[in-house]
Amino acid sequence: MDNKEFDGINVIPLVDIMLVLLTIVLTTATFIVKGEIPVEMPKAESADTGKVEKAFVITITREGNIFFEEKKINVENLEQKLEELATNSLIQIKADKASKVEHLIAVLDLLNKYKFRNVSILVRKE
Repeated sequence: MDNKEFDGINVIPLVDIMLVLLTIVLTTATFIVKGEIPVEMPKAESADTGKVEKAFVITITREGNIFFEEKKINVENLEQKLEELATNSLIQIKADKASKVEHLIAVLDLLNKYKFRNVSILVRKE
């Protein structure tokens, strides 16, 4: 068997692999940095910008997915979570402006069923 000397090394496959890895890292880093569920909230001129101490956040996405404290949940499980909370707990609803009203009404109906009165809907200040 002949031992051949290498005059060069083919780096094209290495560059291809590095570009794929770079794409994956940049894609995941964008989501990790943002760290929240993407929701485009409606605008309001008279929005209050006051800070709130501790509130439970219910998020409704454009597709109608419901999240409680950033964990995906269905309406039945949301009802169980609300049963466990005190009725004087502060609830904030963060609904995408393109989501269907029926999803918001379903959440508001549950909050009304369990007598939550300290509820606010989050909006962007114009």
